[in-house]
Amino acid sequence: MSGCPARYDEGLGYWVVDDPAMAREVLLDPQTFRPDNAVLAHTPLSVKALRVLSAVGFALPPTLANNAGESHRPIRAAVARFFSPARVAAVEPLARDLNTSLVATASARLAVGEVVDLVQAIAAEPPALVLTHLLGLTDVDVPALKAWSLDSLELFWGRPDEDRQLELAHGAAEFYAWLRARTTAAREAPADDLFGVLVELGLTDEEVCAVGYFLLIAGQETTTQLISTAFHHALGKPINSAELVEDVLRNASSVPTWRRITAAPTALGAVDLPAQAPILLGLTSHGGPADLAFGIGIHRCLGAGLARLESRVALECAQELLIGVRPIEEPPMIDLLSFKAPKRLRVVTRGNTSDNSRG
Repeated sequence: MSGCPARYDEGLGYWVVDDPAMAREVLLDPQTFRPDNAVLAHTPLSVKALRVLSAVGFALPPTLANNAGESHRPIRAAVARFFSPARVAAVEPLARDLNTSLVATASARLAVGEVVDLVQAIAAEPPALVLTHLLGLTDVDVPALKAWSLDSLELFWGRPDEDRQLELAHGAAEFYAWLRARTTAAREAPADDLFGVLVELGLTDEEVCAVGYFLLIAGQETTTQLISTAFHHALGKPINSAELVEDVLRNASSVPTWRRITAAPTALGAVDLPAQAPILLGLTSHGGPADLAFGIGIHRCLGAGLARLESRVALECAQELLIGVRPIEEPPMIDLLSFKAPKRLRVVTRGNTSDNSRG
């Protein structure tokens, strides 16, 4: 980093840390560099958007990603049981079946000259279906979950204007109302699913909803985005699936940055930072290890192993399809403060010379 461990970016409003070793140092010291701002809105919410959220009791108290207090450990332990290595390994056949079926459908559409969006056709739904299976959740409207997730990511990590904020806030409020209903149902009839475990832990309704809100977005949408990016990198060429996943994590992760805030005046190398200085950590594309894409320390992503498995399986199942297609446009991007991936990836078969194909 040319000897500068942190630089202030006026446009972003953050102290930016791109050096992987320094980012690692920050993540390993959650008391000095607190996670309090991890899920705050990057763009301050308008009064109208806040009213929509307030109407459903929307709140994100410290639970997982934004928690450096004593309650973090028991909450994390309760959630981690759903992501044990054995449980993750056991869902590979499900992930493979889901991807195989979707790839077959997409291949048939391509064979008759259709344009296929690989994001929606293959990458979108398997991570959500696998996650809800792992968490013991049934009767989940997956298309609605996907829409709620994208709305929430843009609302909290994007730069929407007031009109767009209001639109996004309605999606976030619908999601939160659904979480409230599931929490209430878990109190009335406890079960061994995510909500039942959190209720049994003694969390408040707001804490249960906050865990669900973060986990049900981060646990599947970021994997969809990782798979979408990997598909983009794999178009038209043979690849080693596991190696490509690691390369994408290292250089083009779906979560390229994450936030922290200083608890008191402190220093990063020779740079003095004031108290409450917001920090944006560069996790990928700066020469660091692939594993840094999932963070490190007490807030390391619980789904790291799952994301790697699902991305590898998706690439393995789609490899023949990916070799035989070409994009018809430069893909538009999800380009948020901490999330980046192709929004869509429209392709045709390599033998199809028309970009005006059906679909």
